[in-house]
Amino acid sequence: MIDSTRGDRILAGVDAYYSEKVRVHGPTPKGVDWNSIESQHLRFMQLSSLLPGQQFSICDFGCGYGSYYDFLAGQHPRFEYRGVDISADMIEHARNQHAGVEHCRFDCSNRPVSSDYVVASGIFNVRQQIPDREWLEYIFGCVEAMSDASGRGFAFNCLTSYSDADRKRDYLYYADPRILFDHCMRLSRHVTLLHGYGLYEFTILVRKEQHGE
Repeated sequence: MIDSTRGDRILAGVDAYYSEKVRVHGPTPKGVDWNSIESQHLRFMQLSSLLPGQQFSICDFGCGYGSYYDFLAGQHPRFEYRGVDISADMIEHARNQHAGVEHCRFDCSNRPVSSDYVVASGIFNVRQQIPDREWLEYIFGCVEAMSDASGRGFAFNCLTSYSDADRKRDYLYYADPRILFDHCMRLSRHVTLLHGYGLYEFTILVRKEQHGE
């Protein structure tokens, strides 16, 4: 696990980066550093393949301005949603965008809250000047926090180390999917790796063991 001093430095950098993005671009895909709403929704589809058809609760860890809630609302009739984000600017936009919406709450926090499912989209991509090994330790800590907070499962995505070399950027982190798959297998036997959906990234789905398995 990463120590608290380095963790605080990482979180301060993440907060500053995304708060600036949303100030410049507003509550849009570019405001959370995505290229388009189409690619954003494609990511959401991968994460949502973890979810059941019936009612559930979910924590959106690093929720931005709450676009994943809007996606889910078009797919699922009944669910309880909690969005958390380290950026107070993001949370302000999320609350304004969803004022009066029932079963939907946004809080400024750097920890996931207890729910049936926890998902995270894009929060592991922008390492800025943090060394790769330190950033990977940070990812491990977040994944373990997601596991602890989820009752039924969790999911997250990362840029892939298999990206074309000429498309890589030095301020982004390109994770080895094998390393994160192996780490998640230590948390549950039920791990799925998705790596063929047309983006330079992968998604990992982790389902918790149910009673009797």
